[in-house]
Amino acid sequence: MNEPVLLARGLVRTYRETEAPVRVLRGIDLEVARGEVLAVVGASGSGKSTLLHCLGALDELDEGRVLVAGEDLASLPEPARSRARNRHLGFIYQFHHLLPEFTAIENVALPLAIRRMPPAERHEAAARALVSVGLGARLDHTPGQLSGGERQRTAIARAIVSGPSCVLADEPTGNLDRETAGAVFDVLLALARQAGTATVVVTHDPALADRCDRILQIVDGRIGARA
Repeated sequence: MNEPVLLARGLVRTYRETEAPVRVLRGIDLEVARGEVLAVVGASGSGKSTLLHCLGALDELDEGRVLVAGEDLASLPEPARSRARNRHLGFIYQFHHLLPEFTAIENVALPLAIRRMPPAERHEAAARALVSVGLGARLDHTPGQLSGGERQRTAIARAIVSGPSCVLADEPTGNLDRETAGAVFDVLLALARQAGTATVVVTHDPALADRCDRILQIVDGRIGARA
């Protein structure tokens, strides 16, 4: 059996910013295979986004470990952790977080610029990524010149431009109308399966969750059900 691209064991996370500590994750285990799309669902405050942040080594764990492509990102010192995150992971959020003064191709090329890839090479890779999400005619448009769906497709292109092992998406269509959300989700699913990218999608939309390969429900920081 192939090693899972993303493997998490015993994840525990407690926030201590308030007088009474709040345990948000209470021992989460999960794994995602190459090309698999896993939906994470649950009520507001159940720990979905915290789980995604811990999977991406954006938040510290109290207990447990996460391996991405066999590498434990949390065990690495900075800036080695940042380099590994850039190499292995792509992130998509509800709001696109595109730089307004940059064109679509410049926004998509940013992860490659961080890698210090030569400008001509990153420009070519960013153009390919935008073509793959149906935006080959929008390379030089700024976010203000793109529709909501096009901005989110640009964000998807930015997440996949470096060929990550795993994509983590937090409500990637939550800011879109239903028709546009469905079209954007089509793109995300197709890219995950074509490229063999392990993908974790946090969503509140049951219709979108049902289109994924599996569903994991979070209830009060624990796994409540699998499908």
